[in-house]
Amino acid sequence: MSIVVRFTPPNLTAEKYDETIRRLEEDGPLPPDGQDYHVCFGTDGELLVSEIWDSQEAFEAFGERLMPILEQVGIDPGEPTVIQVHNTIKR
Repeated sequence: MSIVVRFTPPNLTAEKYDETIRRLEEDGPLPPDGQDYHVCFGTDGELLVSEIWDSQEAFEAFGERLMPILEQVGIDPGEPTVIQVHNTIKR
């Protein structure tokens, strides 16, 4: 079952977010296997991230790749909110 994962890291700046994406692209393909959608939104210094994943397992597998990069960049992702998807409608 698909899940929505919402991150609300404290003080996330565009610079740190962009550096994380750059390092992830160097490390492997984006989007990673199992990730259907990723969006970063908000204002600089208060950015939030929401993602849709095929499964909890796919999300956790990507976490093994993501977490060391977040630590290197200095981002505390906090505890994500994970919610089961009931329905999606795509364009």
